[in-house]
Amino acid sequence: MPDMIKFAVCDDEPLMARELSASLEAYMEEHRDVPCSVRRFSSGRALLESGDSFDVVFLDVQMASPNGMDTARLLRRRGDRSLLVFVTVLKECVFDAFEVEACGYLVKPLDPGRFRQTMDRVLKSLAREAAKSIVVRRGTGCQVVPLSEIVYCEVLGRKLYLHKSDGAVIDYYDRLDSLERRVDRRFFRCHRSYLVNLDYVRGCRDGQVLLPRGESVPASRLRERELTQALLRHMKERDA
Repeated sequence: MPDMIKFAVCDDEPLMARELSASLEAYMEEHRDVPCSVRRFSSGRALLESGDSFDVVFLDVQMASPNGMDTARLLRRRGDRSLLVFVTVLKECVFDAFEVEACGYLVKPLDPGRFRQTMDRVLKSLAREAAKSIVVRRGTGCQVVPLSEIVYCEVLGRKLYLHKSDGAVIDYYDRLDSLERRVDRRFFRCHRSYLVNLDYVRGCRDGQVLLPRGESVPASRLRERELTQALLRHMKERDA
């Protein structure tokens, strides 16, 4: 579990935003061992322009442009891996939520039982992700790096470079074969010099693996078909 869970509530209805924030705070009161913060936004634009990152984002679907679904797409496009929960009166939008890998879908007015089930699932997901990490040795020290934050890894000479979702790059001495044995099935060896996190892959075209923020890494011609199969398998496992 993160040291502190940062929640964002994005809804252009002040009453609904307050109700959802109060429900979050009441639920987290039962989990006092995990500190949390709740920040409210009155529009998708305000959330996007804040520049802040959150562990969990509650998004109203029906808002002025960009609406909740478009806001979610923009978050994912920039590499944001927040858990997304949609809150709306439109039940038929549930299928669009799969596109942005939403963690939950709540229908207004909020049902206390459904809200609790969603939050139980959110906390389990956060705990599961926090538990998956690697320790990188750098000089006389070390650094813990969550796997969920690594977009891709590359080897140059004797050094490995871990490219993180926040734009930071961690370099240290090791072999890519060694790292590949330490990570889980979400990572795919798309090239002899690259290991990519399938959570961030947006497609593959012309020998390049497409990533958020317009980035790309090379894919070996012999591995492109395997990459497609790995992506399909990964999506099925993630949605199971």
